[in-house]
Amino acid sequence: MTRLLLGVTLERICKAVLLLCLLHFVIIMILYFDVYAQHLDFFSRFNARNASRSHPFSNSSRPNGTVPSYGPASAEAPSPSTKPSTNQSTTEKPLQPCQETPPGLVGRLLIEFSSPMSMERVQRENPDVRQGGKYSPPDCLPRQKVAILIPFRHREHHLKYWLHYLHPILRRQKVAYGIYIINQFGEDTFNRAKLLNVGFMEALKDDEEYDCFIFSDVDLIPMDDRNLYRCYEQPRHFAVGMDKFGFRLPYAGYFGGVSGLSKSQFLKINGFPNEYWGWGGEDDDIFNRLNAIASPWTGVAVWGHCHGACGTLGHDTDLGGAWLCSSWLGTALFNQGQVYFARGLTLEVSGLGSVPPWCPHTDPTLLLAPSISLNGMKVSRPDIRIGRYRMIKHERDKHNEPNPQRFTKIQNTKMTMKRDGISSLQYRLVEISRQPMYTNITVEIGRPPPRLARG
Repeated sequence: MTRLLLGVTLERICKAVLLLCLLHFVIIMILYFDVYAQHLDFFSRFNARNASRSHPFSNSSRPNGTVPSYGPASAEAPSPSTKPSTNQSTTEKPLQPCQETPPGLVGRLLIEFSSPMSMERVQRENPDVRQGGKYSPPDCLPRQKVAILIPFRHREHHLKYWLHYLHPILRRQKVAYGIYIINQFGEDTFNRAKLLNVGFMEALKDDEEYDCFIFSDVDLIPMDDRNLYRCYEQPRHFAVGMDKFGFRLPYAGYFGGVSGLSKSQFLKINGFPNEYWGWGGEDDDIFNRLNAIASPWTGVAVWGHCHGACGTLGHDTDLGGAWLCSSWLGTALFNQGQVYFARGLTLEVSGLGSVPPWCPHTDPTLLLAPSISLNGMKVSRPDIRIGRYRMIKHERDKHNEPNPQRFTKIQNTKMTMKRDGISSLQYRLVEISRQPMYTNITVEIGRPPPRLARG
């Protein structure tokens, strides 16, 4: 009985071992055929790729299955031994316009000036920037071409930090740009606005495709890369909140630090003034130019010489050979009553009604007045939380003392803007030097008139 049980047990064990062997064999065969199929697929794809490379008319190398053109039917087929041409053009997908809001922006930035900086480091950090400080995004078509102009003299230390921070910011913003340092030659009184006029002219000589111009001081660094350096429908003031002003706009008409105008906007105001020697005033003059664009004489006839007190603010003021009559014409008729008249352009007109009752002292003659469009352009600004800037602290430069005549000049902007600007710009080009990270333009711009130089 015991032997019988032992035999049955051995038989069952043998059957189990046999089943395990069969199962093992099946698994091995499955794996074998799977690997074999993979090898066949690999070699078939390899051969197909080689065939497409060796055959110049293969469809597999063409996008979207486009049908190739074989030329005339009588053309001979290429010999198998013929090497394919190495300069065959491959169809590439055209670049799309860069997005309005670039996806790679990081927002608020930490700006500090304690670590040492060198041009060698700036160059290592920006290998994609071309000679002369130029860059264009490789993966999209930029919407504008921007020239960044920096008025400059003896600020090499500041320039290193400016380039260190701005090159990466501009690249993330997908800007096609060139950086121009407008260096004033000599040691005469500094003239920021005139240097910017020179920069505008020289940048266009370098590349006539520039359609946007950013005017930046060398000591101002943006603290947020969402403050996009581009031009807008209206003139742009970027430096809304500087640390030296407690990150607030110092006053509503402030246009200093960093600003931007399109080519057409810049030409419309005749550029910037050339007569602001020393520190201060030119940015307020620019703001006034943007807000008061005088058109040519139109022959508009308005009531006469504005004698005596008319309305609430009526008075006569002599401004550089012209008369300013305030409020006597009423706010609705002539834009808050501020209209300019040139002397001698009076004419006798009758039958046009009586003297306005609210101005009993009006001369019964009429003036031929220019059509003045106040608020011709409105300055736009980024959100105060985005338009923040840090300033590199420094002492005021020698030969850049406050301009004692700046307040008088600011009052006369509308009188002087047609004759003082790009139309009257004179300078001597000393040197143009294309550095790895920027283009340096050294110019001689003259000196202030003797009475101004004496203060």
